Amino acid sequence: MIRILLVIFFIVCSCSETKVIELNNDIRLDCIRQAPIETVQTELYDLKPVELTNLFPPFTKKLQVCGITLVARDDVSNSFMENIGKTVKEIFIINDFTDTAKQQELLIQLFKYKILIPLFYGEDWSLNFEEENQFDLLTKSNSMCDIIMEGVDNQTMEVVEHILHHISDIGLHYMYPEQWGLSEHSKLYTETQKAISKEYYDIGQYYDIKNQGVRNRVILQEYAYWIIYTSWDLRNTYGPEESEWSIFSREEFSFKLEESFSLFEETIPKVMTCPSDETLNQFLGNVSS
Repeated sequence: MIRILLVIFFIVCSCSETKVIELNNDIRLDCIRQAPIETVQTELYDLKPVELTNLFPPFTKKLQVCGITLVARDDVSNSFMENIGKTVKEIFIINDFTDTAKQQELLIQLFKYKILIPLFYGEDWSLNFEEENQFDLLTKSNSMCDIIMEGVDNQTMEVVEHILHHISDIGLHYMYPEQWGLSEHSKLYTETQKAISKEYYDIGQYYDIKNQGVRNRVILQEYAYWIIYTSWDLRNTYGPEESEWSIFSREEFSFKLEESFSLFEETIPKVMTCPSDETLNQFLGNVSS
């Protein structure tokens, strides 16, 4: 599993020759825990402090927030973990637009499928053989769909993107299967195909993901992220300047892909909120030299 995550990371973060691939109905839910747990805690909105732990080797500390567990080794700063926790907490803030019953249903899905997000320091992190085996064991008992790295370029985007991957792959997938499901029958699938055909979303960079089912899951996952990130109008401020996605602003998105924007408008404001600039700006300058 860690090798798949690494392949996905380097594909998403590099510019390479465009290859011809297609999105099809072979979709593998490879990063999602197979069966939900039966009981969840009653305090759905808790943000707990960073704690030392031996429950998630090779990681040495954890932070739990809104059904998501962040884990890291000693080289990741506590402040970075805490700022990610604040970001998640703000995504699930209750405001005038929130449907609290639906939001709590989404949070329950995050708890039930045991979302675990590994944090690493920098792009040059590595695991030894024993640590790789430990990491692979974690993938079998938790839902792990990506990693977050501290001290990298586009740090705010790195954080928001990989939080959203987990929320969409598990929470939205199970709560809104007709709209956001990782399935050929969902609105997300239809809209992804449309964005590809209109050449707003170039999926050629995913060619190197050889497992077709995993590749299709990643293509849907990334488009779900772009829908939300662009509708929150974050790209011009937090990047990236170059990517597989050619649209930069909420306004541009709303008229170029109206139905994708409607998918966002009809569901996301009821359960999620864009984090504040104050919180997102805490990640600016958090880049290793």
